[in-house]
Amino acid sequence: MSSPWKPTPVASSELGVSNGTLKRRMEVRGGFLEAGHHYVLGPSKNSTITWNVEKCRDAFHRRGLAQRTKRERIGS
Repeated sequence: MSSPWKPTPVASSELGVSNGTLKRRMEVRGGFLEAGHHYVLGPSKNSTITWNVEKCRDAFHRRGLAQRTKRERIGS
C-alpha cells in the first residue's frame, strides 16, 4: 500500500495545481489546508513539506462546492 503523504512536487502534480498554489493554501499563509491534517512540515525550514493528497483533494473539492453554491445564491 502506498503512503498518502507525498512531497510538494508530487502532491501538486497529482492535484493538478502548482507548487505555489498548494503552498498558498496552507493555513499559516491564510489558506484552508490545515497543518497536521493536510500537510506536515519537516524539522527545519528547508525540509520538505509532505501532503496528504486525498485529504487535500477533498478540501479543494469542498472549497469549490462552497464557492459555486455561494455564486449561485448571489446570482439568484
